[in-house]
Amino acid sequence: MQTDTTARPLPLVGVRVVDFSWIVAGPQATRILADLGAEVIRVENEGHVDSMRLGNQANPQQPSYNGSGFFSNFNRNKRSVTANLHHPQGHEFVERLIAISDVVIENYSAGVFDRLGFCWERLQELNPRIIYCSISGFGHLGRNAHYVTWGPTAQAVSGVTAMSGLPDHEPAGWGFSYLDHTAGFYGAMAILMALHHRDRTGEGQYIDMAQVETGMVLGGVPMLDYQVNGRTYERVGNRSCYPAVAPHNTYPCAPHPGAWSEAQAQAWPSTTSNDRWIAIVAETDAQWRALCDVLQAPQLAEDPRFATNLGRLAAQDALDAAIAAHSRRFDCRELMYLLQARGVPAGAVQNARDKLEFDPQLQARGFYPVASHPELGEHRFEGFPARFSGARWEVRQAAPLLGEHTHPVLAELLGYDDATVATLFEEGAV
Repeated sequence: MQTDTTARPLPLVGVRVVDFSWIVAGPQATRILADLGAEVIRVENEGHVDSMRLGNQANPQQPSYNGSGFFSNFNRNKRSVTANLHHPQGHEFVERLIAISDVVIENYSAGVFDRLGFCWERLQELNPRIIYCSISGFGHLGRNAHYVTWGPTAQAVSGVTAMSGLPDHEPAGWGFSYLDHTAGFYGAMAILMALHHRDRTGEGQYIDMAQVETGMVLGGVPMLDYQVNGRTYERVGNRSCYPAVAPHNTYPCAPHPGAWSEAQAQAWPSTTSNDRWIAIVAETDAQWRALCDVLQAPQLAEDPRFATNLGRLAAQDALDAAIAAHSRRFDCRELMYLLQARGVPAGAVQNARDKLEFDPQLQARGFYPVASHPELGEHRFEGFPARFSGARWEVRQAAPLLGEHTHPVLAELLGYDDATVATLFEEGAV
């Protein structure tokens, strides 16, 4: 049912977040809060900017602090102020901001925020109701608390890297910093729980979030298998052991229809490949027979090796090769539709262009809203993967320019007069 959602409330309106985070983990958490209506104010240092401001530049020949689409996506709906925390007046400015806010978040290495003068005890002095979320690699307790991590290193320690790859190869890793995102999701969840607790009790909260531990939950089945059965995990690639079913893999498809224009090739340099795939799973014999029918391969259905799931498991190499010989005749999206119509789980392996331009499901759900940016222009953002019957999320604006809101926050929110604001800028305090 299509309904007008603009009248629905943004659930976190009235919540103010002072955001010291950078890279991905922290900004992912505050992006969720901002999408839901919170006022998120990024505190940045012009002398040591978030490296994401400099990455994936829209115009690499003329890079700027505001030219990164990656940064814009993770920092939409936020405000930006600059502050020199080593200057007394800059430090005071930030303390005054914290005193009238609800949440403080950072994802520095353990101990950094304390050394900047913002330990938990000091934050409580400034604002007894404050919720402070610190996301670090190993958390603030234990022998490894002072160790530094990056997304892939946290994934390795959490065990998920060992789970990814083919059985006869070294660990493949995940190729992307998924634990940065996982830590952000858990960070947002923890902050929401702390806000709920404060609404009931009036108490602030200190949240010590270990990024490595947010990956531990992704290895639940292997950990349980080791504890109960004494078995260590073995990489299986795209195949499945729990439950053990076959086929369970990705299979080649026909090249993408339509030629690439020169403009398209320049706009999508990493996605112009004709390397097309589909993921297919047959959990039951009925699904297996339907798969053979859709592939127009009656000889597969009649092959005694593949008559049962046990047989298909025992002959997976031959099974996968046989399916691939037929799947490559089909377009991956059309084959997905044909298989899903017969109740066979199947999904086209989509690239960025597929998702943005050709996926009618994402278009129907409005998953890629549009917002304007002073330097990047109008562009699309990934959405929030939930729809509410009595509330909404919204992409209201692209990421802020560096320090774009320093003056209005000082003057309008904190009440600094124009002369004082001018002095703060002159002395390099902000």
